[in-house]
Amino acid sequence: MKKICFVAASSLSLRVFMRNHILRLAETYDVTAVANFNEEDMAVDWLPGVLLVSIPISRQINLGADFLALVDLMRLFSREKFDVVHSVTPKAGLLAMLAGRLAGVTHRIHCFTGQVWATKKGIGRFLLKVADRVIAANANHILTDSLSQRTFLENEHVLNKSQAIVLGNGSISGVNLDRFKPDLDIRTRTRAEWGLPSNACVLLFVGRLNRDKGILDLARAFASLPRAEDFWLVVVGPDETGIGYEFEKLCGKHLSHVRRIGFTASPEHAMMAADVFVLPSYREGFGSVIIEAAACGLPAVVSRIYGLTDAVEEDVTGLMHPPGDVAALCDCLQRLCENRELRLHIGNEARVRAQELFSMHVVTAALVVYYDKLLGLN
Repeated sequence: MKKICFVAASSLSLRVFMRNHILRLAETYDVTAVANFNEEDMAVDWLPGVLLVSIPISRQINLGADFLALVDLMRLFSREKFDVVHSVTPKAGLLAMLAGRLAGVTHRIHCFTGQVWATKKGIGRFLLKVADRVIAANANHILTDSLSQRTFLENEHVLNKSQAIVLGNGSISGVNLDRFKPDLDIRTRTRAEWGLPSNACVLLFVGRLNRDKGILDLARAFASLPRAEDFWLVVVGPDETGIGYEFEKLCGKHLSHVRRIGFTASPEHAMMAADVFVLPSYREGFGSVIIEAAACGLPAVVSRIYGLTDAVEEDVTGLMHPPGDVAALCDCLQRLCENRELRLHIGNEARVRAQELFSMHVVTAALVVYYDKLLGLN
């Protein structure tokens, strides 16, 4: 039986993005998963039939720890003689692709899902970009989760032309349509729980609170909306960089119509309760959260950047604005907030597109076909 090893820095990446893929591939192949697993990860059988190996891969740069993780990966790959090593996330990709090449692994796959250096400048951008080039040089199979991301990486000379492929229509994981769907009962219950009027137009942001996600632009745009008494903003996600106070200050007099929820294990409930999904980000590899919201019937308002141009079909499943353009963002929000018929129409188009192109089962099936062909089973 052919042997596959998936590698990520965090178990969360495997849980959120790769679990369905791994379980499906484990029906045919001998699959191992490597990450910085904690005791709970190892105790709960969330990947039945899959061997879990914990290696302390740090997300941050730590030369000593990174070297030890590299050695551990080399030993594992040499001992187990995997046919494929498949990495996701930047640090895991750097270490796994180097270790895989040194250990003589035949097929080394890395999936690019977004570039943290895209919005950086100076030496930080240079070093992170070099790291991605090292990943690409040591992998012999490259995936990107969107066509526009592949083009960006080619234009930035991280990838050679035609070096990478995109499976299907993009997305690393697709969307679970059994979980993300409209639900009137949950919508009513969630709105009551959060103190949102039943007839209000609710804008929703789901993601980490940091500047690259455009959260401060969203605060400025929301504060500029006329007739703000009819509109509400719900923000779901952890404040990773401590900008919550600045965000609330920028909301100004409309702060009473803002609900900050923090982390939730059920983002689909927020999507079921909302009317418009907003992501004014400065960088995205694809924007999986957008197609999750789309599956719940939400139109999107997003910045026109690589990655998001694949997740949203402009003026069909959502509206776009130039990144950083608060006035244009405000205009898009106002257009949808004030026109219920338009947002329902666009939301329905978004749901149909998510169902047809980005179902979790469709995305997993494309990856299985890719693996079967790579390993000679197709």
